[in-house]
Amino acid sequence: MSKLDKWQAIQAFWSSFNLPAYDENTVPESAVMPYITYEASTANIGKPLYLTAQLFYNTRSWADISKKAAEIGAYIGYGHKIIKLDGGYMYISQGSPFAQRMSEDGNGDVRRIILNIAVEYFTAD
Repeated sequence: MSKLDKWQAIQAFWSSFNLPAYDENTVPESAVMPYITYEASTANIGKPLYLTAQLFYNTRSWADISKKAAEIGAYIGYGHKIIKLDGGYMYISQGSPFAQRMSEDGNGDVRRIILNIAVEYFTAD
């Protein structure tokens, strides 16, 4: 299997949680909840990025969306998750706060949790 570039790695990370994952600027109009949106940014070595992702569920309950946020947090762990890249590695760690519940104005059937992460790229480019 070939290694990933920075953009592919962040997409692959968010897509690994059994939900559709979209760059926050490319969510199709046909997207059906639940899904994840995420910020896509890269940096050079030694420059950590603080990024967010959002879980969206069409439900009145917080149970399933909270369970998914906890699953993602457990996968990252309390240290960092290492992902191999073409020419290096990407470290992902939990931001602080890691998860924040948010309401959707005017739609009581939508639940959203914002996830905060820190990403460090250790690559030659």
